[in-house]
Amino acid sequence: MNRRDWLAGAAALPFATPTAAAPRSKRPMTSPAPPVARRDPVTITQLGRTRTDEYAWMKDPDWQKVLRDPSVLKAEIRQHLEAENAYMRAVLAPTEPLQETLFQEMKGRIREDDASAPEPDGPFAYATRYAAGAQHPLHVRRPRAGGAEEILLDEEAEAKGKAFYSVGAAGHSPDHRLYAWAVDEQGSEVYRIRIRDLATGKILPSPVESSTGDFTFSPDSAWLFWTWRDDNGRPARIYRRPVRGTAADDVLVYTERDEGFFIGVRRSASDRFILISCGNQETSEVLLIPADQPTAAPVPLEPRREGVLYDLEHWNDRFVIRTNADGAVDFKLVTAPQATPGRAAWREMVPHRPGVLIEGVLAFKRWLVRLEKADALNRIVIRNAQGEEHAVAFDEPAFALDLDPGLEYDTDVLRLVYNSMTTPRSWVDYDMAARTRTVVKTQDIPSGHDPSRYETRRLNARAADGTEVPIFVLMRKGQKLDGSAPLFLYGYGSYGISQEASFSIRALSLVDRGWIWARACVRGGSEKGWGWFLDGRRERKMNTFTDFIACAEHLHRQGYGAPASTVGYGGSAGGLLMGAVANLRPDLFAGIVAAVPFVDALNTMSDASLPLTPPEWPEWGNPLTDRAAYDQIAAYSPYDNIAARPYPAILATGGLSDPRVTYWEPAKWVARLRPASTSDRPVLLKMNMEAGHAGASGRFDDLKETALEYAFALWAVDRAAPRP
Repeated sequence: MNRRDWLAGAAALPFATPTAAAPRSKRPMTSPAPPVARRDPVTITQLGRTRTDEYAWMKDPDWQKVLRDPSVLKAEIRQHLEAENAYMRAVLAPTEPLQETLFQEMKGRIREDDASAPEPDGPFAYATRYAAGAQHPLHVRRPRAGGAEEILLDEEAEAKGKAFYSVGAAGHSPDHRLYAWAVDEQGSEVYRIRIRDLATGKILPSPVESSTGDFTFSPDSAWLFWTWRDDNGRPARIYRRPVRGTAADDVLVYTERDEGFFIGVRRSASDRFILISCGNQETSEVLLIPADQPTAAPVPLEPRREGVLYDLEHWNDRFVIRTNADGAVDFKLVTAPQATPGRAAWREMVPHRPGVLIEGVLAFKRWLVRLEKADALNRIVIRNAQGEEHAVAFDEPAFALDLDPGLEYDTDVLRLVYNSMTTPRSWVDYDMAARTRTVVKTQDIPSGHDPSRYETRRLNARAADGTEVPIFVLMRKGQKLDGSAPLFLYGYGSYGISQEASFSIRALSLVDRGWIWARACVRGGSEKGWGWFLDGRRERKMNTFTDFIACAEHLHRQGYGAPASTVGYGGSAGGLLMGAVANLRPDLFAGIVAAVPFVDALNTMSDASLPLTPPEWPEWGNPLTDRAAYDQIAAYSPYDNIAARPYPAILATGGLSDPRVTYWEPAKWVARLRPASTSDRPVLLKMNMEAGHAGASGRFDDLKETALEYAFALWAVDRAAPRP
């Protein structure tokens, strides 16, 4: 299961009183009257601490059912959310022409009949492509020797008549006779797995129900393995069934007893093993099933040990293991023989180097490839069987680089994906033996894109403790740095997820209007190594928020915008960041967009029934059992630190069927924020009543949501600091 991309902490401990805001425009922000949520105070006593929640009623008592069927939401809650949507639409009605303009601009940068670079595998090359105007792709293949295209899955046809349709994973069986896909039709991330017989074109009966969307075929194509999601939305078991079997044939393979562990299943690159991965952010374990014995019981490569993380690939006759064992904070690589792979047999291959994070490993028959990150930039290192290494280099000062694992093991070709904030994506086939590059696809911008019109910079802000925090900046070439340009500042800072200096067709709509677009690489990510992550979680979580504030202040001092024309943006865990900085330094922003924001941190981390609460205790701490954790979260939880402050204009978004950040978090936050704000700037909520954490499922509908957010940003700045 993919880890949720949400959460993070923030708020107002014993900080100095914020400096006075720059003088604001006296232009009134007239709007219709906002909804007034009913107050029904509930007193919660926990570990000797007491708090009051006057909006707890917004959490439907049957929320698990709501995730799977949003139509069962209580009438009072639905009416309130619909009133919030109506208010948001009324306030932003003057921006509707702008929203349409922004949408058309962004849509114009997408090739409507776009197709992925084909992925070769045996006799076929697999790809996805869009028909012009389609919201969802076709999954196709062609014979590598030449021949007609075969459609494996038509998502657009399958999605017809459905408000939400999202394929989470899809793939063919190793013998190329079957095609499977996992689909979510509510946005709740509860997937149904279907399989098509490619000889007949018919879908097999008895789909797999209640999956996380994670599945794999056995290497002999005889079995399907998948991860089952329990009623609380957690991955809890691994099952298998014959590929042409039914639910009556399901066999339980593995049960995870720790409700705080994520689990998943996949094949090794060598196709010699089926791998079951288990773990949280601090401890992990991998269980092995030999491919030639797919019905065998799984056996741990090395039993889990608290504080030890490891993952692995199988490489010919051995395992290559990435681990933090023995104090390797940024990870090291060790090898182990296939016959005796336990820790006693581990031998160092690539030593730990502080500040150089080994992010992942790919195995090919003759090559081992690793992705490393140092000082917020990635690099690729390729190793042959004799231990000789070389790196793949790039010239730009800031760029994004990633690996495509591909579908073949016995190949000398590695596919990588390169882009920068000014340069669209290129898919490059790199011949690891010849060390040559072939561009197989370049992101096409139909409306046109000239990289020379733009400039990207790498800056560093100094945090209060002296730490240098990276910032990536995109702007028009020749942009005056006198504080006159509006600034859009993005942040995240949780789970070790790094910000990349990547290309965005969306950002251009602001930059082309004279905005500066910046990404703050705050602690809590892993831009500067795994220690960067460890320095921004639990008892050190406040670093995430003060880093973001330091970035905003540094940009303002250097002329990259000013407080009266700055909009902060963060989603999920980044939404918590937005809620925290809104409490700490509202004077730094004209507006804030908090997308599906994790803002009710204390209540959520105190509710063990929620899908991701136990798995996230290593990130935030457990306020049910640990007084220190309670106090830490209470100190920054945005919902719990709202006070009478001149808040900037705020747009919060949510999804009714979101299992990661439940709908009531942004709804409660807005309800408490609005009467507390001493400014005249509105607090708005947009609740998607037909989607979950990722928002709308269609590629164009998703752009409409971004267009709304960007129109809000432009509108907020125009009213806070109108310019000639």
